[in-house]
Amino acid sequence: MDFSLDSKYRDIQARTIELCKSIEHLAIEADDSTSIHPEIREALQSSGLTELMVPAAFGGVYDKVDPLAICVAREVMMPTCSHLDSLFAMQGIGSYGISVAGSDEQQQYWLPRVANAEVIPALAITEQDAGSDIRAVTTEIVATADGFCLNGEKAFISNAGSASFYLTFVKEGSGFSMVLVPDDADGVETTPSPELAAPHVLGDVTFDNVQLPESARIGAAGDGMKHVLATLGVFRISVGGAAIGLAQAALEEAVRHTRTREQFGRPLNRLGPVAAMLADSWTEIEMARLLVYRAAMMARDEPPGSTLQHSSMAKLAASEIASKVVDRCVQMMGRFGLIRDSKIERLYRQSRPMRIYEGSSEVLRTGIARELDQVVS
Repeated sequence: MDFSLDSKYRDIQARTIELCKSIEHLAIEADDSTSIHPEIREALQSSGLTELMVPAAFGGVYDKVDPLAICVAREVMMPTCSHLDSLFAMQGIGSYGISVAGSDEQQQYWLPRVANAEVIPALAITEQDAGSDIRAVTTEIVATADGFCLNGEKAFISNAGSASFYLTFVKEGSGFSMVLVPDDADGVETTPSPELAAPHVLGDVTFDNVQLPESARIGAAGDGMKHVLATLGVFRISVGGAAIGLAQAALEEAVRHTRTREQFGRPLNRLGPVAAMLADSWTEIEMARLLVYRAAMMARDEPPGSTLQHSSMAKLAASEIASKVVDRCVQMMGRFGLIRDSKIERLYRQSRPMRIYEGSSEVLRTGIARELDQVVS
């Protein structure tokens, strides 16, 4: 097997590096923002990389969304600017349901606008009392003479307040469905969520007797969970790609510091405990990268949602390893690793949420163990 990236992925990598160099001077400002940074959005639009988030028939690059291409881009974006990484990722996370299950009308209208970042999408799943357990959602649609009436509240929704539409996971009778809700529909209101340790564009969304036509449905009634799992099957892996990039950047900061910082008469990287931490970190990053790329290739080549457990394994391993590696790197850099808004301190703050969003490590382990029980005879 050839584990190297071919020319099309190297091209995406090069384009992303060029984009990141162009916005690097804005990174600290953007990463402290709780609303979409206009210059970062403009730079992302100009790069054309958001075209990776939709199929070629609607302005995208490939016949279908390619998880490996997204992982390669996020691996470069995340350590440069987490705001850029999130804005890029949400173009896909918030629209993937339309790509795989939307009507012709939905696809033709929304996806070209997603491809050029003219519109900002959001995926509205979580609620105050429904986080990891999304079957506990209470937001629901009820049939009316003209379509549906939507009521409920969603919490901690990425892009809320800036989104052009919300793909919303709802109860419908005894099952779950997904509907597309334009941000300007009557009865839709957003409020900021509590600010996080690593700032993020987040908000709560209230749906108060929102009237929707039958055409607002994504796919068939009762298929909402299937569309959520298909989205996670692709984009959960890409969290792993972002985590790898973050860990790699932290390790490089630690290497630069430990090769020049002398203690006890020699460089830190020549002291046994420090050398061991450097070696372990590099090894673990390479392990995670191989798993993430393999899971991304599987998701690229198999039907949507069919490789969810491998996506979960990749996200679990990469986010846990990133957290360990960044923590080690702060330790190796000592007081220099604690300086506010230094590269390593920013990476430290940004690494922690990765073990929670798009599936906490504990929930992922539960799902993986359950799948293993089915696999082993």
